[in-house]
Amino acid sequence: MWVKELGIVIKNRRNALRITQPYLAELAQISVNTLYKLERGEANPTLDVLEKLADVLGLELKIEVKKTL
Repeated sequence: MWVKELGIVIKNRRNALRITQPYLAELAQISVNTLYKLERGEANPTLDVLEKLADVLGLELKIEVKKTL
C-alpha cells in the first residue's frame, strides 16, 4: 500500500516542478522504466533510489514507526 502512496507523492511533486519523467530519471540517475513503475506503484524502490529522487525533488525521507497494541 505504501508503494502506491509513494508513487503519488513522486508524481505530484514532479508535476508541481514541471519536470518530465525522462528528465527526472536523468537527474536522479535512474532508469525511466524504474520511474514509470514507481509512479504507478508497481515497483519496490531501494533506499538508494529513494534518496536520489528525494534529493532531486527537494523532498525529505522520513521513517515513521507506528505502535500497535
